[in-house]
Amino acid sequence: MPRVRELEVFRLVLPYGRRTESLLVKLTDYAGMTGWGEALAPQPKTWAQLEESLGAQLIGVDWEHPDAVPISDPAVDMACWDLWTRMRGVPLAEAIGGTRTSLVATVRLEPDPSLESLVSRVNQQVCAGYGHVTLDVRPGWDVEPVRAVRLAYPALTLAVDGGCAYSEGGQLAALDSYGVEVIERPFPIGDVYAHAALQDQVTASVAVEVRSPAELDDYLTLRAGRVLLLRPTAFRSLSEVRRTHDRAAAAGWDIQCAGGQGAGLARAATVAVASLPGCTLPCDVTQPPRNNQIVTPIVGANGGVVAVPLTQAGLGHVIDEARVHRMAKDSFRA
Repeated sequence: MPRVRELEVFRLVLPYGRRTESLLVKLTDYAGMTGWGEALAPQPKTWAQLEESLGAQLIGVDWEHPDAVPISDPAVDMACWDLWTRMRGVPLAEAIGGTRTSLVATVRLEPDPSLESLVSRVNQQVCAGYGHVTLDVRPGWDVEPVRAVRLAYPALTLAVDGGCAYSEGGQLAALDSYGVEVIERPFPIGDVYAHAALQDQVTASVAVEVRSPAELDDYLTLRAGRVLLLRPTAFRSLSEVRRTHDRAAAAGWDIQCAGGQGAGLARAATVAVASLPGCTLPCDVTQPPRNNQIVTPIVGANGGVVAVPLTQAGLGHVIDEARVHRMAKDSFRA
């Protein structure tokens, strides 16, 4: 039975893109075993709440399963799962019901200043082994880039991600002419009716993103899509992630697991979830640059394939603690 002797919390500034933040939690039990978790872009109040209450709720408290820990925080939940599975010598993927040893990956390409440059970047990824490409599209940058890529690569499996930026589906419906397999996140999260209307217009599968099993139920009721974009870091716990996966799979939906941000731990949890039997579409753990991770081995694709670490307990990665301390903007110990 786990009992935490010490905990440490780190707030990292991630050195890429908009320099977003990541919150890491390290739990150490009385035998010296550790578990790590990560939350992405934590709210300021999250840090204050953790510093004030985390130690009192966890230190010296017995718990038999991560679900029994009385803290609703994704980083703490992940750290508890990592510690719990390490104590049992079981990989996290196996503990939550994963069955795959490797995953097919998609590669995500952001909008480009020119169509020629975009096609060249697609060529680089195809040559690197990717057979599935996801193009980020936005209003005004959608039909033309998809057409250009399709003309250059008639057999390539293509998906597009609208980034929740659209208010109506006319331009997205036009993508049906170019054999797009999935249209991800076309409208703001929660706009169930807009997703349902688009799914009625297109043969491509509309992919929706939710943050709880209850939110998914609304989409299932209205048949507002056929793909669940499952982002584990958006949920309060891995058990909630598993329940959402189960509901989508039972409804006959495909599932794509995504989570390419963070310092490596969140990606590792994403890979574990993507090994679940219902995750039928290529996973997305390709961004940002791999050399910004604090885990060994790094989490990413090699030749369009991601390995699931089923020979190592827990998340399956070693933490570079020296780098964690160098990147930490703030930290505390309890």
